[in-house]
Amino acid sequence: MIPLVYDQINSWGKDDEFFLALLKKVNVKKIADLGCGTGRLTTHFAKVGYHITAIDPNEEAIEYAENKAYPDEVTWIVGDSSKLQTNAFDAVIMTANVAQVFLTDESWQHVISDAYRALKPGGHFIFDTRNPLAKAWEQWKKDMTPDIATNQMTGDTLEIWTEYEGFIEDVFTFYETVKNARTEEVVIHKKMQLKFRTQDEIHESLLQVGFSQFQVYGDWEFKQATSETKSFIFHSVK
Repeated sequence: MIPLVYDQINSWGKDDEFFLALLKKVNVKKIADLGCGTGRLTTHFAKVGYHITAIDPNEEAIEYAENKAYPDEVTWIVGDSSKLQTNAFDAVIMTANVAQVFLTDESWQHVISDAYRALKPGGHFIFDTRNPLAKAWEQWKKDMTPDIATNQMTGDTLEIWTEYEGFIEDVFTFYETVKNARTEEVVIHKKMQLKFRTQDEIHESLLQVGFSQFQVYGDWEFKQATSETKSFIFHSVK
């Protein structure tokens, strides 16, 4: 995630609508938004009345988030899942494929254990992740055009270029470069990595920390995921 351009190149979509609909369906009030980034979706949760603790390790992203609306409904925290209060939340959510940034089994186990600890009994753990069988990276590599954004400080047009290194085992590496469109000056160059876990691997890991009552939705609809699903939305209960 590059906070400078993130909100501009990630517009409102079906995934955002689904998260709002699912939270409404489970009838929760107090939420932890883990890996909230710039708060692009967090503020929409606040707008409809949820009380939110929003956590992200990226200090720059939290600075962007704090400048958005609904300050009374959101507590912004720079940090990771260890900052979650115990037995405090009706739901813990991770949106925008945040689940894939945990590259090791140890880091993944840590975050889901913290989510379990943070939930009240009967609380909901909800997150999305890409199905490795869908091979999303094959479509990514076909797009040879940059995303376009604006530097809000200077007004300059920015181009966001992506280069793909590929897989080492099940970790996918790529690089994003933000350039000034006029001068071609590199503003930001960042390495990014994603872990692609299977549905069965994730299900087993959640079982191990104590979650139950599993539902796995597919592709932002209230229907059961299949092997053809591109995106999984996991919903489990403490």
